[in-house]
Amino acid sequence: QVQLVESGGGLVQAGGSLRLSCAASGRIFSVYRMGWYRQAPGKQRELVAHIPSGGRPIYADSVKGRFTISRDNAQNMVFLQMNSLKPEDTAVYYCNAEVLSDYRSNYWGQGTQVTVSS
Repeated sequence: QVQLVESGGGLVQAGGSLRLSCAASGRIFSVYRMGWYRQAPGKQRELVAHIPSGGRPIYADSVKGRFTISRDNAQNMVFLQMNSLKPEDTAVYYCNAEVLSDYRSNYWGQGTQVTVSS
């Protein structure tokens, strides 16, 4: 099986920064796309950013210029550097990865809370 474990969430004031990390572990042969999604209370889960194994990252319009996604392929990790945080960025952030294990499947982390106070 494959596990995704996130870390780095917390409480920050508006204008501040946080860095999220996610590590994939388990029976992994290859990791394709990795990314971050978020879900605010009463709203649907939405894409924040994702990055293919050898391509350019994609960002939601709402975070362009403020968030940066990166990955460490050797460690099967993905990161999200979040700067100039706004109260509307408050949500549970989920790591997502498309992984070749026994099958090629999509996996989710358990989520980490990010709260931005005004």
